[in-house]
Amino acid sequence: MKQILCLAHAPWRARPDRTQQLLARLGDAQILFFEPAPRKGEPMPEQGRRVRAHITVYTLPAPLPGPQEGTLLHRRRLDKSADFVQQMMDKHHFREPVLWCTAPVHAQFLDKLAYRGVVYDCHRFWDDQYLDWESDLTRHSEVVFAASFGLVKRLSPCNDNIALLPNGVNPLLFQQREHTVPPALEGISGQRVLGRMGRIDGQVDLEPLLYAARHRPEWTFLLMGPATKPGAAPLRGQDNIVLTGPVNPLDVPDCLYRCDLLFDLVRLDRPGSDIAPSRVYEYLATGKPIVTVVDPSVPDAIPELVSTAYDGSGFLRRCKAAFGEDPSLPRRRREMARQSSWANRAHQVSNILEATGLF
Repeated sequence: MKQILCLAHAPWRARPDRTQQLLARLGDAQILFFEPAPRKGEPMPEQGRRVRAHITVYTLPAPLPGPQEGTLLHRRRLDKSADFVQQMMDKHHFREPVLWCTAPVHAQFLDKLAYRGVVYDCHRFWDDQYLDWESDLTRHSEVVFAASFGLVKRLSPCNDNIALLPNGVNPLLFQQREHTVPPALEGISGQRVLGRMGRIDGQVDLEPLLYAARHRPEWTFLLMGPATKPGAAPLRGQDNIVLTGPVNPLDVPDCLYRCDLLFDLVRLDRPGSDIAPSRVYEYLATGKPIVTVVDPSVPDAIPELVSTAYDGSGFLRRCKAAFGEDPSLPRRRREMARQSSWANRAHQVSNILEATGLF
């Protein structure tokens, strides 16, 4: 039986992330999914949740130590989590499974568990404080999946078996012919509606958005998703910027189709990142015009189909131009989304694991 033990960087969510999307489609393997310990003050989730016929979710009993945490107490936290993982492996009769790691912090488990091989799915650029752990994890991996060319370049000194595996989308969710206006978007008006799906926090660079909103007051800029107080504070007083709050995952396609243009903003805490997030692939599935603000030091992740800008004035210019774009682009974007389906990504993963002897 194919067995995967996944050490996840984030909890199992109603709105699936990259790890969930890939593992949910590896239906011929039994999977134990270990999510991080809850934050201080949060309740411990139910253990052994069966979220798919082949996936069981457990929560680690203690937070994993960080790079600067090397005291005896921190080591005991790690040992407690490793012992718990081993107990659950024994309970489910897991014998030397594939160890699927999603963050450098998981390098601490390499000498504490029995496994037949390691997969490192690198979905983001990690801070330099994790460099030693990430290098160690990459060296020990039979296969490394990297979400962008930049990550391939970053990790290649430590491993020769690195596969480019960008993010993806479920295009079937965007193929329905009729779309309703979700309750959160009722009453939204404006000559043009420009939308972004995703969390707004203090690390999202809002300056390009504010520049465009001030220069085009007749446009409505729709921020769909949760917002922290530091994230929302700079937006106060800008009447044509609307925050909807959290969006039901089932309403995401309808929300995106309500917009005339879709955009994304750069994160201040990830300079140099060339990763196209999953939301951009969802944008592609709608066929709508797309403008993203990016770091000027990185190449375009999806040239021709996605317009890029580096600052507020460039963002505004790109948005204006997008409303008069080539009429063939919507079809090409939808085709790109079809080729980038999570099903295709998971098929690529399965083929590589079989070719390397892990499956």
